[in-house]
Amino acid sequence: MSQAVENPGPPPPAAVVTTGVHQTATSMFVNGHFPRRRLLVIVLSALAGFLLTVVWSAEFVDQTIGDNVADTMLGHEAKDAPISGILAGIAFAFASGVAGTFTACNVAAFGALAPAVGQTRTARGRVLQMFKPLGWLSVGMITISATYGAIVALVGTRMPQFQTATVRVGWSPRMIQSMIVFGIIGLIMIFLGLAALGVVRDPMARISARFPNAPMVLMGALIGGFLIGRPFGLFRQMFRDAAESHNVLYGIVAFSLQSLGNIVIMAAIFLLMVLLAGRRLQNWIAAEPSRASVIVAVAFIVAGVFTVLYWDVRILERRELIWYPLAPWA
Repeated sequence: MSQAVENPGPPPPAAVVTTGVHQTATSMFVNGHFPRRRLLVIVLSALAGFLLTVVWSAEFVDQTIGDNVADTMLGHEAKDAPISGILAGIAFAFASGVAGTFTACNVAAFGALAPAVGQTRTARGRVLQMFKPLGWLSVGMITISATYGAIVALVGTRMPQFQTATVRVGWSPRMIQSMIVFGIIGLIMIFLGLAALGVVRDPMARISARFPNAPMVLMGALIGGFLIGRPFGLFRQMFRDAAESHNVLYGIVAFSLQSLGNIVIMAAIFLLMVLLAGRRLQNWIAAEPSRASVIVAVAFIVAGVFTVLYWDVRILERRELIWYPLAPWA
């Protein structure tokens, strides 16, 4: 195991670490302790991401889970229900965000947070320590979602994400936009996973030297970016209402609350994990610091491979352009 940092804790931002391949500075995503079998971690993570695309059922996640969650929160059937007024729209935005919780980017973001539990000994201290990265995650997320909400309100239904009619090549503008957005997000997550293993240079190292919380802002921006590509039915209802209202403030608030709702359940699960298992997780990572790199890398690579394959490869199977293995229920 290549290990140039002697202390058991994570190195300070921009510390230089010799990996045996090259030298790299470190950020929140890269702790300088890399596992010996990095290729095995990459292969197994990529395989897990691929297998997830084989069994993943969007209908089950969106309808059975998503629609039922939104119906319960709103107290009525949410799908295709008219949104009567701004207050109702704000409530709908938050509920639809909670309903769309289980996305690959959320899993990657909170997986990357796991090794950052820190060295605080008390359970209360560990929970309080986690609110800081969650806050910076929200900054990046709301920056993107609020900006996009304002654009949607200004441009209205002329946005590509509103267009479902197929063009000459047989693809709707909304689907093309989804493929581009999710493809880019997936590739970014894969690259971050490789950086966590020291295979490529950490892209956040230099900026983290000046702004240590920049990595969590980036993760928040990726979560906010999901709104730009998301075809989730309940989100489309909120999108249409904001676009038709031409109310910029409403668009900003609704899209921001949709993103915040999107991370509520994952944040609660993460904080519960910190409260119940944070001490054991600290000890487990301290015994072998490279385990933190493995956790971060697996979270990013699995989510990134899933996102790219699901949105840019498996979608071709739905158009009967290629063969792709699918579970009977997918």
